[in-house]
Amino acid sequence: MISSGSPLRLTCAVALLALVAGAAPRAIAGQTVPEAAAPPAATPVHGMWIWRSSAVLQAPQAALAIRNFCANEDINEIYVTISRHYGALEALQLADLIGQMHQAGIRVEALVSSTDGDEPGAPRTHLIDQVQSILQFNREHWAAHFDGVHLAIEPQQRDENKGADNIGYLPGLIDTYRAVRRLTDRADLSLNADIPPKLLRAELLQRRALLSAVPRLTLMLYGRDGRREDAAPELERLREVSAHLLESAYDGLDGTPLAHMLIALRTADYGSQLPQMLAALDQAYRTNSHYIGWARESYNDVLADAEKGAALGSPDAPLP
Repeated sequence: MISSGSPLRLTCAVALLALVAGAAPRAIAGQTVPEAAAPPAATPVHGMWIWRSSAVLQAPQAALAIRNFCANEDINEIYVTISRHYGALEALQLADLIGQMHQAGIRVEALVSSTDGDEPGAPRTHLIDQVQSILQFNREHWAAHFDGVHLAIEPQQRDENKGADNIGYLPGLIDTYRAVRRLTDRADLSLNADIPPKLLRAELLQRRALLSAVPRLTLMLYGRDGRREDAAPELERLREVSAHLLESAYDGLDGTPLAHMLIALRTADYGSQLPQMLAALDQAYRTNSHYIGWARESYNDVLADAEKGAALGSPDAPLP
């Protein structure tokens, strides 16, 4: 017989407590929070943007349609917009969407967009306020919370920042990333930021600062013309361009904790060939330690194609 105070009994009790603690869901303000089932470590991230989410979610069964589309297209995380001053209806729709995505093991990141969020003062404060609204949403909806924040800050869209080598805004952008990360780290949220290719051609110290400012970056590899009958040449071109950019991004930065990279493509560039191009990225970089997956732009394109097909009476129109 083993006594209640024996070393073996104590060891078993400690092991059981550790097992229970490790399996317990996260808690926010003392409340149990269900988690989205994270994909296995070897599973690449497959993301998708949903712009103007408040309008998209007004359609009947919108959340279910998005969930089904993600399942059909092998998408395991989505990026959805949230208003800075969201109302009760928008909050209800978002919570329903997040709940459905989490049940399917799909992560949901709150999407914040801006063209001037890199600038100090009012522009950066406004963006930070948007992030604060996401944190407030999570406090109010602990059972259906966002898993992370996704920044789409695009100073390159402003006239003064046009040009292949014009990246003078980069220091301010990095400062904004760091300010947001202080908030997301404290809230135990992931942080992802969209960047144009030209930032990866920056000099060493600038790239080091950029790739250490956030845990994940999404490279917007847009502007290709891949709508050709023969996809083979465009596939090869995509591999060459993406390989060069990945190599340039991390060149000389060994030993530094750096962001992992997603590569984003859009429907406008590839049309029906988009799934083939995305699959090629996973195949090309399955052993690259910096690459973690792809993202596609966007669910809104799918809806637009469906509406266009319906208007034309096409039986072959894609459905969301």
